[in-house]
Amino acid sequence: MKDIVMDRLSKMEDLQQRGMLRNLMSSVFLGVVEYQEELNRQIERRVFEEVGNQDSKYDIYAAMCRREEWDPLHEYLFPMIPEDTGPRSIDLQSLVARLKEGEELPLFSFFLECPYPVIQELLYSDRTFRGELVTSGGRHAIQIRLERNMTYIREIEKLYHVFLSNGLPWRTINHPYAYKFVNAVLVGGELQLGEEEEVQEITVHLEEYEEYKRTDLVPLWNIQRLELKTGGFPVPAADRVNFEHALPLRSSGLQHGYLVDINDDSIRYIKRSPEELTVVSTRDKSDAWQVLKVVEPVGTSMSKLSYALMSNRQRDDFISNYGRRQGQVVRSKGEIVRIIHSFAVSEWLELVDVEIRPPSARPALTYELNRFITDEVRVDNGKWRMCLKFNYRESGRELGYLAEDMMSFLVSEVQMSFPEYRCEGEWA
Repeated sequence: MKDIVMDRLSKMEDLQQRGMLRNLMSSVFLGVVEYQEELNRQIERRVFEEVGNQDSKYDIYAAMCRREEWDPLHEYLFPMIPEDTGPRSIDLQSLVARLKEGEELPLFSFFLECPYPVIQELLYSDRTFRGELVTSGGRHAIQIRLERNMTYIREIEKLYHVFLSNGLPWRTINHPYAYKFVNAVLVGGELQLGEEEEVQEITVHLEEYEEYKRTDLVPLWNIQRLELKTGGFPVPAADRVNFEHALPLRSSGLQHGYLVDINDDSIRYIKRSPEELTVVSTRDKSDAWQVLKVVEPVGTSMSKLSYALMSNRQRDDFISNYGRRQGQVVRSKGEIVRIIHSFAVSEWLELVDVEIRPPSARPALTYELNRFITDEVRVDNGKWRMCLKFNYRESGRELGYLAEDMMSFLVSEVQMSFPEYRCEGEWA
C-alpha cells in the first residue's frame, strides 16, 4: 500500500498539491496502514502458535554404537537396555542342566547389517550353524539356531503403554536397528563341563551370512530414566477423593518431554504445565515417581555415532501441524501423501502411487511396527490391501540396508490412519 501511495504521488505534476497530499497521507493514512499491518501480523503469529507442533517434545531419536565407543556422558542418547553397556556373563552349570532337559537357551544376541528381506529369509529357513564354546577347560563344539530378538521391540511396546497412560497421542517409533537383532540359541553340542569352568568366548559362523554379523552393539534412544520427588505436600484434588502430586521440572530442563512411568492403578490422570507435572493419584503420601525424560537433542554433541541417527520427527509447517490437530482423516490419496511427506524420512523416499488390491496371503516386503496396537473391531484376515509404491530420492541412496525399514516406518504411520486396509509397501 505504501508503494502504491508513493507511486501516485510521484506522478502529480503540481508540486504544491503533491506536498500537501504527502503530508496528509504520512500523518493519517500511512499510520492507519501500518496499524492494520501490525494487527495482521499479530493474528498470523497467533494462528501459527495455536496450530504449532505441541508434541515435538516427544520426538523419539534412535541410534546405535559399539560397546567400546559408548559415551556415558552423551548429551541426549541413552541405552535402551542399560545392561547392554556392561560385560555379559553366562552360568555354565545352568546352561548344561537346561540343555539336558531339552530346553533351548539363548546365549547372546548380535546385529545383522543387511536388508530386512534377507533377515526374514534367514529366520524362516530354520537353519542351524556350527559354533564353539571356549571355556577355561577347553573348546566345545555347539549347534546354534537363530531367532528374532524381541528385547528392544518389547521396550518400544512398553513405551507405547506409557504414552497411553499419560494421555499423549502415539506416533510410530522409527528405530530400524531394534528389528535387526537376532538371538543365537543353543540347540545342541558336545558339552562336558566341569564345575569350576568359566566362559571365555562364544563364536558362531553364519556361513554365507557371516559378512552381515556385527557383535557388541548397543541400541540407543533419547529416553533417560529419572526419579523425581514432589515439590511439596500432596494437595486434595477437585473431586475431593484423589490427591495432586506436583513434580517440578525446572531443575531437569523445561525444554524436554516427561512421561510418568506408571506401573499401578493408583494414578488417575496427569496434568501438564510449562514448569511441572501434576500426578493425580489416590496416594495420600508424597513419594518419588519414576519418570521417563524425552531429551531434546542438541547439535553440539562431542560423541561420534557409529550408525546414523534416526527419528520420528515431523516437519514443523502449518499444513502438517493443522492436519495433526484434526480428529478426522480425509480418505484420499492426497491425505496419504500429506502423512508421508510430514516426516523427515520422506527426504529419502518418494511415494509414487497407491493401489487397492484384494486380500492375499503373500508376505509383504515391509513389516508392521505397531503390532502391539490391537483392534477389537476389525480383523486382519480378509482385509483389502493398500499397496504404497515408493522410489528412492537422490539423497535416499545412502539408506542402504535400511531402505525397507524406512519404508516400513512410513507404511506403519499410514496404517494407523487407514485401519480398514492392510497397508503394505513395495518398490515401484
